[in-house]
Amino acid sequence: MERKVIITDDGSSTIYLSEWNENYHSKHGAIQEAKHVFIKSGLSLFSNADVSILEIGFGTGLNSFITFLEAPTFNLKIDYIGVEAYPVSTEEISCLNYVEQLEAKEFETVFEQMHQQNWEIKNEISSDFSLTKRQQFFNEIDDINTFNLIYFDAFGARVQPELWTEEIFQKMYNSLKTDGILVTYSAKGSVRRALQTVGFLVEKLPGPPGKREMLRATKK
Repeated sequence: MERKVIITDDGSSTIYLSEWNENYHSKHGAIQEAKHVFIKSGLSLFSNADVSILEIGFGTGLNSFITFLEAPTFNLKIDYIGVEAYPVSTEEISCLNYVEQLEAKEFETVFEQMHQQNWEIKNEISSDFSLTKRQQFFNEIDDINTFNLIYFDAFGARVQPELWTEEIFQKMYNSLKTDGILVTYSAKGSVRRALQTVGFLVEKLPGPPGKREMLRATKK
């Protein structure tokens, strides 16, 4: 599948898959989307705590890197698990401009470390942030009562509907602790209904630039 790095509307880069006409992040702004969906609507609900995060679709590492940068704002100690079946190549990573766009030059080595570290091994990025990358398919996830927060950032249901099913969301529900939260950029009715069917309490929230709504789901 042909892949190329492109620039989104907020100046930040993403990867475009021409065969699917699909981007890793919103064409309206990769960084804006990540901050709105995963930080503002997810991470910011926690403070002064140890937080375990599961990311569905580690991809470019943007969500992980922004979480690292934002965690001190909320006084959080983060244990971050990123799941990815098809890792992004080193060449593609070198073309991404997140360090520059986030004005995070002092943490450039952190972004590099996130991508260079071995898979399946927990790595202490800092005293308050650990990262484990797991190369696996989403239907292989079998964690139970483990996470406080899930970033559900899979490719859209238009191109990979099998990732947005009751079966997958049951695994997400099982992997969360009670009162755990799942946030996603999607607001499709079929996604909302699948989340509700497996037991989530689902809210519609204002979406990031270019999207009217998004979803936040809570395990009760």
